[in-house]
Amino acid sequence: MHPKLFEIPIINWPISTYGPMLVVGFLVAITLIRLLSRNFKTDPQHITNAALYALIGGVVGARVFYVIHYCEKYQDSFLDVFRVWQGGLELLGGVVVAVAVILIYMIYHKLPIRHYLDVLAIGLMAALVFGRIGCFLNGCCFGKPTDSPCSVRFPYDSYPYNSQVNPDLKRNRSESQLKLPIYYFTYIDDNGYGYLKPFHELSTKQQSEVLEGKYRCLPVHPTQLYTSASAAFLCLLLYLFWRRSQKSAGRFLTSPGSTFSLMLILYGIMRFIIEYLRDDNPFEYGWWAVYKGGTVSQNLAIYMTVLGVVLIVIFQFIKPVNQKS
Repeated sequence: MHPKLFEIPIINWPISTYGPMLVVGFLVAITLIRLLSRNFKTDPQHITNAALYALIGGVVGARVFYVIHYCEKYQDSFLDVFRVWQGGLELLGGVVVAVAVILIYMIYHKLPIRHYLDVLAIGLMAALVFGRIGCFLNGCCFGKPTDSPCSVRFPYDSYPYNSQVNPDLKRNRSESQLKLPIYYFTYIDDNGYGYLKPFHELSTKQQSEVLEGKYRCLPVHPTQLYTSASAAFLCLLLYLFWRRSQKSAGRFLTSPGSTFSLMLILYGIMRFIIEYLRDDNPFEYGWWAVYKGGTVSQNLAIYMTVLGVVLIVIFQFIKPVNQKS
């Protein structure tokens, strides 16, 4: 875990690792999309323009989804909602808004939407590879405690550690997973959530106990790396599927838009399964949830999968438009 990349001198403004990893993913995705769409006759500058708008929309969407999930953190200080540099972005929300922005841009400029969506799907999975590595370095999007050989431990006062030493009523957990004595907390609020003392304020013995003793973080599933590896596999799979559709036009599942539809299906299934291993997202029981008691992301994954199936069927009956025209 390495949440802070560096700190700007004089003003002491910390730069998180998560943000730069998102930028790396963005640049990789744009490079890949431009490469795959080099045969499109439309102005390649459209790709860069759409990507920049999508980046801005993605950050806003990721922040909005995070604030909605953890609205209680911002009840006492509304201005904290806008302090994005302090952390708090939800990748799925960013992807949803970014895709919506790109769709609006393509419709406005009358671009071959389905062809661009296909290469966009491949680029999104490439970006996700790096985005989830950023999550791992930041400590967010963490997994459940496990004895698995591939488990990892996060440090004191990390997202997983705070989760383990506190109850989580939104995940139906009334007791903490790691019983930490009360003297490790600065105070405990009315909801039973404890705020840990800074590490430097702990005694030498206490520091030893939280680093390597009985109060160190429980080992958890590295779900961020699971997702990163899965995204890399999906990126390759989608690319091969897209190449097949280019060479076998007219056959079943080769219509423009099929690659994007397949991405919705495969990513939706992957995300739904990995959510069972994660331990951060609250359970959802709202009117819109088709899976009561599942997480918000699992319910969104269901909608994504269904949408992918519907689109892949519809696209088989729509006459393709020449992508070079």
